[in-house]
Amino acid sequence: MSRPLSDAEAEPVAALEALRPALALPYARALPGARAAVLTRLWRALAHEPLPWIVGRERAEDALVLRLADGRRLHGPPSDPYASDGRVTEVRLDGTAHDRPAALMAALGVPHGAGFAAELDAGTASLALSRADQDGSGSPAPGGIGAGTPPVPVWAWEQRVVDGHPFHPGCRSRPGFSVAEQLAYGPEHRPVVRLGLAAVADCEVTGEWPAWLRDGARVLIPVHPWQRAHVLDPGLPVTEGPSARPLMSLRTLALPDGGPHVKTSLSARLTSSVRDISPYSVRTAATVSTLVAEVADRTDGLLHVTRTLGAVTTGSPALAAVLREPPERYAGPGERVVPVAALPATGLPRSPGWAAAFARLTLTVGLRLLELGVALEAHGQNLLLVLDAVTGAPLRLVYRDLADIRVSPRRLAQSGLLPGKLTGRLVTDDPAALRRKLFGSLLAGALAATIGSGPALGEALAAAVPDLERTADLEVLSQETLPVKALTLMRLTPDRSGDLWAALPNPLYGRVR
Repeated sequence: MSRPLSDAEAEPVAALEALRPALALPYARALPGARAAVLTRLWRALAHEPLPWIVGRERAEDALVLRLADGRRLHGPPSDPYASDGRVTEVRLDGTAHDRPAALMAALGVPHGAGFAAELDAGTASLALSRADQDGSGSPAPGGIGAGTPPVPVWAWEQRVVDGHPFHPGCRSRPGFSVAEQLAYGPEHRPVVRLGLAAVADCEVTGEWPAWLRDGARVLIPVHPWQRAHVLDPGLPVTEGPSARPLMSLRTLALPDGGPHVKTSLSARLTSSVRDISPYSVRTAATVSTLVAEVADRTDGLLHVTRTLGAVTTGSPALAAVLREPPERYAGPGERVVPVAALPATGLPRSPGWAAAFARLTLTVGLRLLELGVALEAHGQNLLLVLDAVTGAPLRLVYRDLADIRVSPRRLAQSGLLPGKLTGRLVTDDPAALRRKLFGSLLAGALAATIGSGPALGEALAAAVPDLERTADLEVLSQETLPVKALTLMRLTPDRSGDLWAALPNPLYGRVR
């Protein structure tokens, strides 16, 4: 006899009866797998992050035991921090079995754990809803990779990223979104979203704002419908705007007919971050875009950056927008442009040779930019891969969304480049901060999630490193541990801002000299 659903798990059942009755049964069937997927991510965090209430970890061949500060013990399976396809179905806390991540988090009774448990519960339900609304989830999108198949737009690949973040327990956390809103705005549900246009006279514009987004002296700012319904002043004049396809970040959408991508403000916490657009990001958008494009020009054509076309802010993060080039602009005839997070949906085999080529390309580009003075946040959402139309071989990279990179004025000056009038949070000369930004997102994020396990990642890195330019950053890359954002620690430490970090065992350590 099955146990009753939690309140968060039961909410979609009632909503689907009115909205999408055909999804009710697939949703119920998807719940156990969704619980396991979230529990797997939570167990990875407990096994590897520096959580202050875990005081010891004892590893055995077929088990991992965590000692808690209050004397209790957690028992679970061994955890590969780089595995993206594991499945943890049960963890025992002092002999009590837990197969629901929210219940486990609540039972731990740690500071801020109750709020995080509620997020996990709602996120589990959201993930089950996403999985329920698929037609063979994980299969190649129409027009996939291979001879004779026409390229598809980037947004079509992004619809295939059903499970969200590969390592964050809040992989499908969408607090503040009703079931109807998830179906209407989540890319994995394949909607077309009608944007609003807010007419604003007093605002700040950088770059070129197109004529079709102007009304005389007023600027028309694209508005996400969720933001319009929940955050903006109802008295703000908003007219109906264009229809667009949502991308993985939810708040960024692709305009039709190969038009630009538009990033909108979305004052909701998704995964870890509130998706506003700060005035700082708008004011620095043109400078950063020009700078990074100039740096990318030094990669011998291996990297292209989607340039920021224009950005606008009202001075409030709740009402702003950014227009940028579509990634497809940088594909040659017949080539495919696929977000790295969507690579598993292409059906490409994870062969050792392909993985080594992928690692070689991304490390060549990432380390070259780091040496020049730009640290990319090269996770699977920001980083896109240009693939050969016939073989699927990795050819080049495209990078989008420059809001969270880091820039080193010292390194840029040594490279004969100028950062322009750039100040604020993007700027640092700290080598550790620069390396964490790149290594934490690329190795422990994009590469690990694509290649699938620590041993396979180690093999790919070992095959790639001998071909890379020898730099001080590369030497650090071979050290005993790799940095990665401690995503669960960050959610359980709401009184601290900024990133917190964990040190993972480096699968490359000891493989190269």
